[in-house]
Formats: sequence, structure tokens, C-alpha cells
Amino acid sequence: MKKLFSALVLFGTVLAGGCAAEPENPSFPITADQAHRAIAQMRADPRPLRHPLVVIGGFLDPDVSPLIYTCFFDQVTSGAKIIPVSVGFCGSFAECRQKVIDAVDKACPSTDPQWTTQVDVVGASLGGLVARYAAAPSPDPAHPRRLQIARLFSISSPHSGALLAQSLGFTDYHREIRPGSPFLKILAEEDAAATYQLYPYVHLNDEIVGDQYAAPPGRTAYWLSNESVLSPHAAAMMDERILADIARRLRDEPSFTHFPPAPLPEPAHAAGT
Repeated sequence: MKKLFSALVLFGTVLAGGCAAEPENPSFPITADQAHRAIAQMRADPRPLRHPLVVIGGFLDPDVSPLIYTCFFDQVTSGAKIIPVSVGFCGSFAECRQKVIDAVDKACPSTDPQWTTQVDVVGASLGGLVARYAAAPSPDPAHPRRLQIARLFSISSPHSGALLAQSLGFTDYHREIRPGSPFLKILAEEDAAATYQLYPYVHLNDEIVGDQYAAPPGRTAYWLSNESVLSPHAAAMMDERILADIARRLRDEPSFTHFPPAPLPEPAHAAGT
């Protein structure tokens, strides 16, 4: 699995030479080389984590990203409890929510009738939105339990909707991630009471989600230019700059990102609208 992760990163970055200059993010000032060296240093000196770590895959993901992330974070941590969850083929957000909560309860049982054990979460694409929904109050009295999150790291997640969902609406599941949907509006209203920290990341010109939708309403994701031959959405999942920042935050080390996130570059934002 370590070789698979390295191969995916190499495929996406080594062929990126010759690309035109892209916008640089002053709130995320890191190069691919710096990130690669930082990851090597963390692998040489793994650290324990404060909380169990849940890694959640994306839509139609056949359990690939959860396993790859499990491998990566296992290499930079020491004795960490890592819980991979695949929601790629769930039929509704309610099913996704329950699958995540069940996985956490099984790995780290809690006697609290309302909350799971407190965890950190890394969510790939849809996985980030699923985690946010699992932490919100349940609309189903028969399933009141909630995911207790300390920190949520989302990569290209449709927190405010998804560009692709505007043209695809086969099921209620798809229609719920259209920008401005009732589902997303209710979830945004719950954010005021959320106690966890959210760190959203995205590549500019994300063709699936849209860089302007990768954070909840009124917020901006930590963005990076795509230095890969892969599409922006796919490349963000394996971007060592993003993974290095997440890993350092999980290890309670100084991060590469600086608050507040810089606004999206106007041309990139306009391209996604």
C-alpha cells in the first residue's frame, strides 16, 4: 500500500513540469518539494495522536481512498487508532451517517447515549460532507447518535454544493448536494452550534465540486493551484502539500496554512461559476 500511495503521488506530480505559472496562495505558502521533505521527516519520527482518526472516502469510491489514507497516516503517526470508512455506494446521507457512526462505535465504544467517542476526521470529497452531517443533530429520533469530532479535515468536499450535481439529479441523494438545496441550508444552520474545527482544502478550478463550494457558506477553503496532470478534484486527494499540512496539524505541530484563508483568485472563482 505504501508503494501504491507513492506511485499515485509520483504519477500526478512528476509529469507536471512545464506547466504555466499558477496563482500562489499566501495563506498556504508551501512547495511540493517542501511538503515531500516534511512528510519524510514525519515518517522518520512518527508521533502519537490526541484522538482516534477516522478516514472517510468519497462518492463511488470502492474503498480506495480510505485504505490509502490509512496507510499514509499510519506512517506518520505512532500507535494511532485509524478507522477507515467507505461510503462510496451508500444510497442516502442517512445511510452514510449511520455507517460512519457504527464504524466509530465498533472501533472505539462509547457509553454516551448521544455521542460517539471524540475523533479527528479526514474526509475525501463527499466524505467531508458526510462527516459534517454525522456531527449535526439527527433528524431521525430512532437514530439520535452523533459523531463527536474534534477536528475535521476535508479535501474537495461539497460543503456548499457541487457543480456536477447541478447537471446530475438521478436521486434525492444527488439533488441534496446541489448548491442551495434544503439539505445544505439546514446543515449550514447547524454550523453555528458546531464545536469542532473545520479545515477545508481544494484545488483551484475543481471540476466536480467547484473551488467556491469546498467550504461552508461564508467561508473559503485553503486552495492550491493544481501542479498535476490529473484533474483538480482527483489531484487534490493525493497532493502531498495538503496531506503534509493535515499530518502536521494532527501531530500538533506548526501547520503550513495560515488563518484566515486567502480569498479565491478572481479568475479561478469566475471559471467555476
